Amino acid sequence: MTRAVAIVEPGGPEVLRVVERDVREPGPGEVRIAVRAAAVNPTDISLRQRGDAGNPPPWVPGMDAAGAVESVGAGVEHVAVGDDVMAAVTPRRPEGGAQSELLVVPAASVAPIPAGATIEQAATLPMNGLTALRGLELLDLPPGATLAVTGGAGLLASYVIPIAKLRGLRVLADAGPADEELVRSFGADVVLPRGDELAAAMRAAAPEGVDAVFDTALLGRSVLPAIRPGGALAYVRTWDEMSKEA
Repeated sequence: MTRAVAIVEPGGPEVLRVVERDVREPGPGEVRIAVRAAAVNPTDISLRQRGDAGNPPPWVPGMDAAGAVESVGAGVEHVAVGDDVMAAVTPRRPEGGAQSELLVVPAASVAPIPAGATIEQAATLPMNGLTALRGLELLDLPPGATLAVTGGAGLLASYVIPIAKLRGLRVLADAGPADEELVRSFGADVVLPRGDELAAAMRAAAPEGVDAVFDTALLGRSVLPAIRPGGALAYVRTWDEMSKEA
């Protein structure tokens, strides 16, 4: 048995409980982690508010975990018992997500914690890091292209911006007055004022239009005027309203 955070029904914070639940041994190609830190992300709030129609409650939230390898299944070679690791997991599976004392996940979802990172820091990395990498991979911008990043002071943007710089991109990002220096420290070449005129500010900084926008702030259609013809938008949630004309 292990303890886990559980959502017993859709609702507010009052539907959260700490429960005891069975945990199985890792199978071939799987790792069981003794979790020491698990992140809370917007998707966890969505799960709490809406539930998961594909699985019965209780639902265990959490997409990121960090801790120590407790046991491994057959065929696992890149991590061993006792290693400090981080993992990405979907909470929308029958076994639930990361907010559990013991967590069984595919070995492919587990990686060693980066040198110098704390357990708590590592627990914030997998989902946002993978999202940043995947978004930039899909945009596939060549060195020298201009990328605009919305939500420049956010955690996802804090990964997108430096990775984009490593790839040779010119990066524009928005920030409120208190966060301007923070966003510059991520590596942004130009920091723009956050607000309703952001698309116009992007156009002023890139008169022909930016090559792409990585929209971590979910600004949606309001940033489309900033993108050049043939440019691209990376949006980090399902967007049913997007039309062919956009």
